[in-house]
Amino acid sequence: MRAAVVRAPGTPPEHAEHPDPVAGPGRSLVRVTAAPIVPLDLLCASGTSYFGAPAVPYVPGVQGVGVVEGSGRLPAGTRVWFATSAGMAPGDGGLAQRCAVADDDLVPLTADVPDAAVAALGLSAVAAWMALTWRGRLQPGERVLVLGAGGAVGQVAVGAARVLGAGRVVAVCRSAAAQERARAAGADVVVPATGDVDALAAALAEACDGGADVVVDPVFGTAATAASRVLAPGGRLVNLGGASGDEAVFSSAVLRGRSAEVLGYTNNALTPAQRRDALDAVLAVAATGRVSVAHETVPLADVAVAWARQAAGDAGVRLVVVPD
Repeated sequence: MRAAVVRAPGTPPEHAEHPDPVAGPGRSLVRVTAAPIVPLDLLCASGTSYFGAPAVPYVPGVQGVGVVEGSGRLPAGTRVWFATSAGMAPGDGGLAQRCAVADDDLVPLTADVPDAAVAALGLSAVAAWMALTWRGRLQPGERVLVLGAGGAVGQVAVGAARVLGAGRVVAVCRSAAAQERARAAGADVVVPATGDVDALAAALAEACDGGADVVVDPVFGTAATAASRVLAPGGRLVNLGGASGDEAVFSSAVLRGRSAEVLGYTNNALTPAQRRDALDAVLAVAATGRVSVAHETVPLADVAVAWARQAAGDAGVRLVVVPD
């Protein structure tokens, strides 16, 4: 079969022939129709992640969409979203024509959402939804602040906050294009990101109309420092990543005085059932047009170029690979 193949850690994948996957006990063979390139794919392939260097050669792709060709649990022809541990453990992922997937990592799809759109949403949508509901405990009428709102997680968080009844949704973005994506997702106010913590905190305080009850934070760094200063009494800051840095500064007086919380989140903490339920919930909303992630499809043959665009941060949107 044709696949994206990483030959050595730290090198981009090449479009090449690769052995066909085999579905053993507890695994299904899936014909892949769409698979996104996400930051975790690049991190795993770099050989510098906490998972260690990947066993090479291997096919990256920690998630995707496809159709079951053979399985002990789901009938052939079932349309599914799937997750893999490619780059985190030995084995191949979804950036290929076919993929062998653990049955527990298959989610049957019933929502009327195109495959590429489902792939663009995927685990980013799960993270945004669960950060708001499970970790952030969002209540109707509360004010939500979304950092990095032009990214995949941020776009879903803005739209999902609206669906879940937030009284006000404030977005923080750097580029003009990202700010436009946040507006399209449904943000009430978009605040330009700045490296000046004091100025950003002042702008956020005004935009949040007194304070943020829930902060969805996939960036950390300066933005998280500023956001922590505008937490409302009982406010919850949920951190999902460190796109802008691994450190932020929080005031003990602010956290204690407002009984505020700083919470960590990872999709890895979810059970398969939690992940399935969250994806089902998001896709049901996506089918109505209220949640989406801006994306671009690229053919599998162009995977090396798409990979380089993602690595350079030039994509602007989620890149979804469509096998030949």
